[in-house]
Amino acid sequence: MNTPRRAPLHRVVILVALSLFAASVASAQGAPEVSKAEPPSWWAGSTLNPVRVLLRGRNLTGARVEAVGAGGVRAEVTRTNAAGTYVFVDVLIDPRAAPGARRLRVTTAQGTTETPFEILPPLSRAGRFQGFSPDDLIYMLMIDRFGDGDASNNDPAQSRGIYDRNNKFYYHGGDLQGVINRLPYLKDLGVTAVWLSPWYDNYDRPNEIELKEGRPSTGFHGYNAQDFYTVDEHFGTLAKLRELIEEAHKQGIKIIQDSVVNHTGPYHPWVADQPTPTWFNGTRERHLANVFETWALHDPRADPQIKRATMEGWFLDFLPDFNQNDEETKRYLIQNTLWWIGVTGLDAIREDTWQYVPNSFWKEWTAAIKREFPQVRVFGEVKDGDAVHVSFFQGGRVRFDGVDSGLDSLLDFPLFYPARHAFASGKPVKEVAQLLAKDWLYTNPDLLVTLIGSHDDGRFMSEQGATVAGLKLAHTFLLTTRGVPQIYYGDEIAMPGADEPATRQDFPGGFPNDARNAFTRAGRTPAEQDIFEHTRRVARLRAELEPLRRGTLVTLRADTHQYVYARVTERGSVIVAINNEGNPATLEFNVTAANFAPDARLDDRLDTIGNVRAQGGVLKITLPPRSASILTTAPAR
Repeated sequence: MNTPRRAPLHRVVILVALSLFAASVASAQGAPEVSKAEPPSWWAGSTLNPVRVLLRGRNLTGARVEAVGAGGVRAEVTRTNAAGTYVFVDVLIDPRAAPGARRLRVTTAQGTTETPFEILPPLSRAGRFQGFSPDDLIYMLMIDRFGDGDASNNDPAQSRGIYDRNNKFYYHGGDLQGVINRLPYLKDLGVTAVWLSPWYDNYDRPNEIELKEGRPSTGFHGYNAQDFYTVDEHFGTLAKLRELIEEAHKQGIKIIQDSVVNHTGPYHPWVADQPTPTWFNGTRERHLANVFETWALHDPRADPQIKRATMEGWFLDFLPDFNQNDEETKRYLIQNTLWWIGVTGLDAIREDTWQYVPNSFWKEWTAAIKREFPQVRVFGEVKDGDAVHVSFFQGGRVRFDGVDSGLDSLLDFPLFYPARHAFASGKPVKEVAQLLAKDWLYTNPDLLVTLIGSHDDGRFMSEQGATVAGLKLAHTFLLTTRGVPQIYYGDEIAMPGADEPATRQDFPGGFPNDARNAFTRAGRTPAEQDIFEHTRRVARLRAELEPLRRGTLVTLRADTHQYVYARVTERGSVIVAINNEGNPATLEFNVTAANFAPDARLDDRLDTIGNVRAQGGVLKITLPPRSASILTTAPAR
């Protein structure tokens, strides 16, 4: 018989002491408290199961978690952080689980607490999760600056003091109800999809970290989230967001979320207390500053430290940079994206600061979206004028890093710059055609989101040399070239704005006591009405003429200040001729390359030159200064 060996007395004393110490710590920490569950809900039958719920609170060391309520749900703790302030819980939802309220019961040696968790009925797929296509016209607006539809949320109690229409860096009162109120205006303009600035809850105080012109700022723009599962109280509620999306869908308008997974705001609770030691790249006290040397990401000779500082540096040096290589961070961000789509029925995503996040993360993120919502599409922001650089990020091809990101589309900033230079400043329009000649770099150039205005740039009308005539040409080009056109709010009435705060001004008429209402014809100046009518007219032609949406782009002529191109499908063709010069221009070009007959009679749908006829396959036209024609087959007499 073997006699068990006794542990040395000193080891027994140590074990007893450790046990007593642990018991004293547990006693000192008090009863468990939960202040936040993320996500707060999910739906049965999801492709993602279990859902990992992050509980934030106090005194959570040693916690056990169980699901209580109507059944169909099980919960299991996967990890707790060292400080006892976060618990990660896997919540397994039976596909047959009945919708309704559940609770997550958290138990420690010191007591028990509960936090709500809801099982949602899956939203019907009909008329939701639609994605976007070249058939769409996107309108980008900043919620806070578009329209104040509910004055009661202008200065809510939890964030009182950061609403001031006289301060260009504070909240001005625009909200989700304001967008709902203007859906008829957008539909009349020809808009089929609305890209909303981020609606996440931002910090509820003046930002003393990011000073603007020496003064505190706010997160009215939405890009500095402090809560990724709550709608900002200045904009409304989750119920109001759902109402907006439902009403938009009834009017044939899609909704695009502006998503941010690169960083969070400077006042997020995670900044002082990370859920995991590597939740962020670094800490508030010790982190890399972003050097924004994005060219180095593809340079085999670049110092790895330059690449690291670009990918892992804190954005603007005060926005904490998520570490998507942390498994918990990655899962949190993927789930957050799926949750917003699933609980609202939105249609597509514009993804902020795409190039500063690893492609390996994007591959998993986009795959998760496609598994759950196959029709939802994403376009990413890579703010760079180099088509070689930007095209690298579009999915559909494994790149040199061995990854296919899965990204559907991108904002076409390489086209943005020459288009602005040509139509605003009078530089060669030929550079636009030369840029489009690089479309072979992309896996799908026809899905690129084209633009001539952005919330991060001065407005078109504040470019040196810009005129309403130039803006009309820019919109003509935007709405007739390849891609998915996006109009920035206010550009349809030629709003000015030379810098970031000015380019984010209030839409006139969207707010109480505005001197005029530019949402109406009576409230517009003659110049505003001119550009509005022109933009609406071309938008309607685009909706009417299939080639302007789906046709192959064919360059017929590209001179220094003149550009002629066609959009060609099996069912028809349209020719667009642009004279960007301050003098009349006579142009000759071959129409047979656009599948027109050699003696085709063409009708100018913009009424610039009237009806014209080709001879021997060549069309000769004279365009007035700074003008354009949209030519289609003339109706038979």
